[in-house]
Amino acid sequence: MDEPRSAPDWQDAVARRTLVFDRIGHNRRMTVVLFVAFFSLAGGLAWLLAVGFALGTGALAVFGVILIAYGVFAYFGSTSVVLSISGAHEVTKDDEWEFVRRVENLSIGAGLPMPRTWVLEDSAPNAFATGTTPKHAHVVVTRGLLDKLEPAELEGVLAHELSHIGNNDIRVMTIVTVLVGVIALVSDLALRFTWMGAGSRRSNKGKGGNGGALLLVVAIVGALLAPVVAQLIRMAVSRQREYLADASGALLCRNPDALARALEKIRDDHEPLEAANKATAHLYIANPLRDHASALNGLFATHPDVDDRIKLLRTM
Repeated sequence: MDEPRSAPDWQDAVARRTLVFDRIGHNRRMTVVLFVAFFSLAGGLAWLLAVGFALGTGALAVFGVILIAYGVFAYFGSTSVVLSISGAHEVTKDDEWEFVRRVENLSIGAGLPMPRTWVLEDSAPNAFATGTTPKHAHVVVTRGLLDKLEPAELEGVLAHELSHIGNNDIRVMTIVTVLVGVIALVSDLALRFTWMGAGSRRSNKGKGGNGGALLLVVAIVGALLAPVVAQLIRMAVSRQREYLADASGALLCRNPDALARALEKIRDDHEPLEAANKATAHLYIANPLRDHASALNGLFATHPDVDDRIKLLRTM
């Protein structure tokens, strides 16, 4: 008979355990912080450009209309673009009974509308969800995922993707992508004004003396750095979303170890995903792009380290 564990050992085990709800709460708080940083960056850049380049209200209004139009188009057209780029085809129960049935069962358990189901004919195991609302959601899996995972492991992956839908992660990532594009567009316009001499017009000279020149320099530096910072925030948001979907998916399928085993198989599979690209890589459950080894990979990665995710799942 095994000897009962001492009190200190029991307390250590409890201290090491990670509760699903704790992880969900932590990631939601971190996402709020990251979005505040995003909006602060956008607001600060707009103020710097307005002051540094002495732009009139008319020009700013035109920029605003253009950016709003761009954001509306990017938001409502993003799903079709992603599905088109992926090369996936839609399937029903008649085509893929096991896959579609499990999505249906998990959707009922999560209280979500049944998403449309797609298969990407690629031997690399991976999956992603897309759409702007739970009513207009899509779940895409590769042929490799269906062929290489056990039923429980497949269910864990599908629970992860449905959690992205239930947590409105797809909408969040669409908005983040739009914000990054907006900041990059504003920065590009600002730099074009500089190269054309808009920032050094005769009418602007003498306004504020050295202070005006300093503001102009700060505005240019801000225009150069803003897209880089925005991309870093986007990647950080992506990483937090993956942790949250792991926790929510474990709660939905009631089997965190199955999801951990699925991530191990995806990690250990070295077949490249042919349809993957940098624009959509952050949507997949695991990074489909094989990065070169670098000390900066953690900073610029769109996904958290798979080993860390597996470790967290096995403490739930």
